[in-house]
Amino acid sequence: MHARLPRHLIHSGISLAILVAACSERPTAPATSAASALSADRDNGDNDNERRVGAARCDADNAGLTLPPGFCALVVADLVEDGQPAQARHMAVTPNGDVFVAINSPNNQNPSFGIIGLRDHNGDGHADEQSRFSPGLGGSGLAWDDGRLFFGANDRVMRFRLPSGRLTPTDAGETVVAGLPNTGDHISKTVVLSDHRQLFVNIGSASNSCQIANRVAQSPGVFPCPELPIRAGVWLFDARGTNQSEASGTHYATGYRNLVALAINPMDRQLYTVQQGRDMLFENWPQFYTQDESANMPAEEFAIVTKGSNNGWPYCYFDAVREHKKVLAPEYGGDGHRVQGPQGIDCASYNQPILTFGAHWSPDGMLFYDGKQFPERYRGGAFVALHGGFNRAPEPNQGFQVQFVPFGRNGRPAGGAETFADGFAGSTGPLPATAKHRPVGVAVGPDGSLYVSDDKGGRIYRILFVGGRDRDHH
Repeated sequence: MHARLPRHLIHSGISLAILVAACSERPTAPATSAASALSADRDNGDNDNERRVGAARCDADNAGLTLPPGFCALVVADLVEDGQPAQARHMAVTPNGDVFVAINSPNNQNPSFGIIGLRDHNGDGHADEQSRFSPGLGGSGLAWDDGRLFFGANDRVMRFRLPSGRLTPTDAGETVVAGLPNTGDHISKTVVLSDHRQLFVNIGSASNSCQIANRVAQSPGVFPCPELPIRAGVWLFDARGTNQSEASGTHYATGYRNLVALAINPMDRQLYTVQQGRDMLFENWPQFYTQDESANMPAEEFAIVTKGSNNGWPYCYFDAVREHKKVLAPEYGGDGHRVQGPQGIDCASYNQPILTFGAHWSPDGMLFYDGKQFPERYRGGAFVALHGGFNRAPEPNQGFQVQFVPFGRNGRPAGGAETFADGFAGSTGPLPATAKHRPVGVAVGPDGSLYVSDDKGGRIYRILFVGGRDRDHH
């Protein structure tokens, strides 16, 4: 399905169903380089051009976002699917600037179309053409590789061919991997390509902490956890293969509860993640935790996912508040302080985070910035999209922003996480119920712009750097 859209129809949220489908592919003009566009605009000193990169002009209100000095934002599109704001998840941006967006299928309730393609013909930053494909199959993960689009649905990975800058695929899609687990608590699949052959896929846990009765107070954990051989980890597949299964793939890493945020760092070619930590410490184990402690524990762990690594779920979690280390989960004999358990568990032996984020912030997307538009300090650093939590009572839920982690030349964080883009929620609460937007995916365009997706309001944002060179040291 393929349509050329007037901008006012995209931003008014009118369903694509009322539009006349077009049948031809239109090539996109070569993108202006970030360096030449910025140079041209900075030479022209009027205020309007100070908020532009090339023809792309930021919105007067920065699309509702709060950003660091020198940055501004615009709305690429407000997407609608089945008469509602589209649940936009991960994105893939092609070398010609087309943006593909995965549309989610929560609880395996599939949308009419699982992928939306966006094209900006005149370079003003706003999508004026859409395509829709993957009928009746939604999902969360997207990755681009030289004319091939990989799509992570809840139970499979698909591959679509989009050669020569096409906005719609030339085929109905090939099944790369089938039969992936899609039941229980965590069913979204993220897909990450390391090269033309290596395809990483996360398979989240089916439960909160592998209890006999999931999320039930005082229910003990099962040991060994029966989920670990088939869930709560990362699998590696052949990106060029078809009809693979979980069993035919390589079980790359284990003990990772849910890794929706997953990315390759170009500096060291290693796989990184920000794990979504467990819930319900106070609710299920009030003899060991206060409500306040439960609201602020455990940390969301920024970690390197090496082959054969074990992050310790469900036996351990990282406490960044009291103990500042991994401690034994209460389901396995922990009391908030112990590190070792009666089953031979030693939390110090598991993979450890290189940095932590606040509890229950729900990291859903990440990338390492390899563009040239942003100042030098951002290059090689990590952007992390925090979807925002729901279970920090009695404290207010937090997250709902994009944070940035600077990285040094040694390939490790050069400082703590800092807020980069805020204001997505557009509400003082209660959150997440009243949130207008919730960030999920992050992607870099060919000019170095940062794209952010939102699965609450269906919005696609584009963030530009328009500040002068004198801001680079800040």
